[in-house]
Amino acid sequence: MNSSDVLREAGLSLNESKVYAALLGLGASSVQTLSIRARVHRRNTYDSLAKLVEKGLAREVFVKNERHYAPSSPQRVLDLLHEKTASIEAELPRMVAQFESKEESQQAYVYKGIQGFKSYLQDILDQKQTVYFIGAKAFWLDPRLQHFLPRFQAERKKRGIEFKHLFDYEVKTQKPEILKLVGGEYRFLPKEYSSSTAVDIFGDYVVTFVGVRPGELPAEPVQFVMKSRQLANGYRKFFQCMWDASSGR
Repeated sequence: MNSSDVLREAGLSLNESKVYAALLGLGASSVQTLSIRARVHRRNTYDSLAKLVEKGLAREVFVKNERHYAPSSPQRVLDLLHEKTASIEAELPRMVAQFESKEESQQAYVYKGIQGFKSYLQDILDQKQTVYFIGAKAFWLDPRLQHFLPRFQAERKKRGIEFKHLFDYEVKTQKPEILKLVGGEYRFLPKEYSSSTAVDIFGDYVVTFVGVRPGELPAEPVQFVMKSRQLANGYRKFFQCMWDASSGR
């Protein structure tokens, strides 16, 4: 990423970033000189300089009674980013409240692909409640998730989200490393009840997986998501029944 890209990330337009980069390279300069150096039309250079002055990235100076422009410290770029973040943080609670007030209390939809799986993981973080896994397959060991999971795990622990796993019997011998990775309480379903499906329950969500095997997701994962407090509460009771009937470690 070059300096122009960084300036664009901070919210400057293409022309503003070109003119500011020219200012940094030249120091105090006339509009004509800056226009040539930045390769921006003279009229657009004037407009860009006015915006840069407004943002505190440039200032007017006079050299032999002629108006020039000089750059302000690039540290101001960080200040702009902080100001943007502060504005977003101030507005975010209102937007979240608006979103939650319009969100349907009962929904059903489908997540597809690895990005969909990551959306499901984000739902877990957003709910901030214990997750109950039925027929867990250790498919979090799928190689496609290995760069994402450490961040998820760190955030999950930070939010105090606990796990309770009912693993398929095969996980005990085929993928025992998952037991240390996920932590929390776990038990194993009887061998005769293994299947290629799994169900996760957390908060208001019941998420069903199909075509999963120990240690890996399908080539194109699909998750059927149902959001209903009443449904989730019922599944938690099913989980507890199976938990009580299953073997420990």
